[in-house]
Amino acid sequence: MHLETLDWIFIIGYFLAVIAVGLLVAKAAGKDSGQFFLGGRQMPWWLLGFSMVATTFSTDTPNLVTDIVRQNGVAGNWVWWAFLITGMVTVFLFAKLWRRSEVLTDIEFYELRYSGKSAAFLRGFRAIYLGVFFNVMIMASVSLAAIKIGGVMLGLSPMQSILWAGLATVIFSSAGGFRGVVFTDCLLFVIAMVGSIAAAYFAIGHADIGSLSALLEHPNVADKLSFLPPTGGEGATSDQNLNLWMTLIIIPLVVQWWSVWYPGAEPGGGGYVAQRMLAAKDEKHATGAVLFFNFAHYGLRPWPWILVALASLVVFPTLDDIQAAFPGLDPSTIGHDLAYPAMLTFLPNGWLGLVLASLVAAYMSTISTHLNWGSSYIANDFYKRFMNPEATEKQLVTVGRISTVIMMILAGLLALQLQNALDTFQILLQVGAGTGLIFMLRWFWWRINAFSELSAMIASFIFAVAFRTIDHGMPWWMELILSVGLTTVVWLVVTFMTPATDESVLKSFYQKVHPAGNGWNPIRKLLGDSSPPNESIAPQIGSMLMGTISVYGFLFGIGKIIYGSTLTGLILLLIAAALGYKIISTHSAKQAA
Repeated sequence: MHLETLDWIFIIGYFLAVIAVGLLVAKAAGKDSGQFFLGGRQMPWWLLGFSMVATTFSTDTPNLVTDIVRQNGVAGNWVWWAFLITGMVTVFLFAKLWRRSEVLTDIEFYELRYSGKSAAFLRGFRAIYLGVFFNVMIMASVSLAAIKIGGVMLGLSPMQSILWAGLATVIFSSAGGFRGVVFTDCLLFVIAMVGSIAAAYFAIGHADIGSLSALLEHPNVADKLSFLPPTGGEGATSDQNLNLWMTLIIIPLVVQWWSVWYPGAEPGGGGYVAQRMLAAKDEKHATGAVLFFNFAHYGLRPWPWILVALASLVVFPTLDDIQAAFPGLDPSTIGHDLAYPAMLTFLPNGWLGLVLASLVAAYMSTISTHLNWGSSYIANDFYKRFMNPEATEKQLVTVGRISTVIMMILAGLLALQLQNALDTFQILLQVGAGTGLIFMLRWFWWRINAFSELSAMIASFIFAVAFRTIDHGMPWWMELILSVGLTTVVWLVVTFMTPATDESVLKSFYQKVHPAGNGWNPIRKLLGDSSPPNESIAPQIGSMLMGTISVYGFLFGIGKIIYGSTLTGLILLLIAAALGYKIISTHSAKQAA
């Protein structure tokens, strides 16, 4: 591909803008660890919301969506659409609890909630396990997308793609800290959104397609449009249809959303989502940030990616067509996820530069967040807690900056070994299977202890490795059910076989966080509190259900309008808007009271 002067203006201008932001806020970010990792806990909801959306606007996400749509149709997206329920539970049940905890990281939470050496070990182990190993795996998956985009669109080698993509990210992430990440995320989101819409527009206008109606009527696309998996059809056996429904709808909506730990959709909140809730001005801003994130992430963004994926089925119907169009690519990297960057090669000059800048923006937003989040674990929860308890704030910031560089190098090296976005997604789900329920119950049930989490983490990892290495012939969804079931049995048994958390710690946690429901009644009695709990979980669950329906209504309302069912689409959008207004007005009234 040949980039014109206008293309380079967009790309270079973008790089200079984000690096400038990082350098401008570097002095404020370097004052102390609270500034470097949480921006001083004074962030408004809209800024944090934009940051979360930009973070999940990852370079690998459109590739993953394209992979899903090409193989399983639009309905295949339920494997990640189902996580909306997880997000809404976080909005209405956990956002305020996280803000009340006032910890610096969600890993520090362990020694607020649990006691003894087991709590300290859990904190230290999770800091390295999540902050380094798991985090590097996620960044490598994102960097794999950068490799494929660089190879298809610019003819770069994998090593060149990693070097160019990672260099600017490390500069502004290590300099500006959390404040720099959040401020640049607003710019990144706007550029990425414009770029994805432009990509969809030009994909539909491709010479082999011509219009939206022509795309939707094309035989390569017609059987991919349904919002639900097929229940019959030519050539499909009952077992195949069952596997599709179990994989795409039943398991995600019934099991996956509460049982599986996945970055950005952790049951109970966690990771960079928790980091942003902890950085909010107060509970109201923490809740508003996560609500906005879930609306934009699930309701606003998917359709441009889906349209490009559908268009790719016309232009590149098979993997052989992609290989033929890009003969210089390593055959091992050829997969359905490569169809997204392949479609971008048809962009006109000017727009090409803007869309490339948007892809760089998506990459940098995700990677910078993971670098800052992971370095917060290393500095606060490992270095300060176990290596140098007397560390100064300046030393913590220095450790955070050094670990930022090291993690980027590790992620780049691992990315060179990966091949497929969807495979990586399923591996991450499998490793976290069965742990999600603990991350929710630990807030509402006093009996959960550090051994509960340790046993769940170890069991889920062992089962994931076993299912990946043993040829058992079971479909993926059955593996997930077994992993969740076996892991749950393990941690429940361990919970009742091990001592409860010290009463003093439980009392302190309850007095600080004030969780709702009856799960803390024994501790409340120890505190001499015989009155009913201050809050009921039921209204919060009702708000969660309304929020979930509202966002799904918005998502499918837009889809129906795109498909030409304008009246149905408008009705869905009106229902979504009415429920959204009801939620916002109700919670605003509660805050005012």
